[in-house]
Parts: sequence; C-alpha cells; structure tokens
Amino acid sequence: MKRPSARPDLDTLFDAAKRAPRVAARGAIRGYQLTLSGLMGRQCRHLPSCSDYTSEAIGRYGLWAGGWMGVARICRCGPFGTHGIDNVPDALPAQGRWYRPWAFGRWRGVNGPPASEGAPDDGGAARS
Repeated sequence: MKRPSARPDLDTLFDAAKRAPRVAARGAIRGYQLTLSGLMGRQCRHLPSCSDYTSEAIGRYGLWAGGWMGVARICRCGPFGTHGIDNVPDALPAQGRWYRPWAFGRWRGVNGPPASEGAPDDGGAARS
C-alpha cells in the first residue's frame, strides 16, 4: 500500500509561483480601486475603466503582456486621447514578443464592440 506524500506536488508549486506576480499586480490594482480611485474621482474616458481594463488584461495574458496593454491604455486616456468603449482584445497581437513589449499595447484607437448586423456603417447618417 502506497503512503500519501506529505510534500506538495512540484507542479502545483511551480504553478503557484508562476501565478504569484499576476495575483500581486491584480491585488495592487484592486487596492487602488478601493482607496485612491475614490479620492481622485471618475476621470477615465473609457468603459471599462483603465484599472478594470488593466486588471482584466493581466488576468487574461499575464503580467508582462497585460501590463503593457494597461500602460498603453492609460496613455490613450488623456485629454486628447481616445474615449468610448474599449475592450481587452480577444487575442494577443501577432507582432507582440517578450523582447518587444510595446507591441502588446494598442497605442491608438479603441477595441469597441462588434457592429450589429444591419447597422449603418456611416455613423448613423441616413442615406437618400
């Protein structure tokens, strides 16, 4: 009969170590949302807010790629930047590599929701 080992599985330890930076970064973002964000007021020009966007990007793609996506989003959120609905992309950009981290971020434009079928493509202007 085989005795159960008292030591945790090495794969479990490696998985936990791999997730630790991601969890710590998302915890810091949540701390900001609960403290400083309320003091500064609603300043974000996008939906979801920049902190929600960054937290979701880090959760989906990891600290390195998701963090760069968040930095790019914060840079776009200034007074002369973009505004509106901007979702985290469904897939990483093809040009993004660990040694080219700036390629993970979208530095211009937004990733809005897909256009519904039958909606006019000219911004709602009627055609004659």
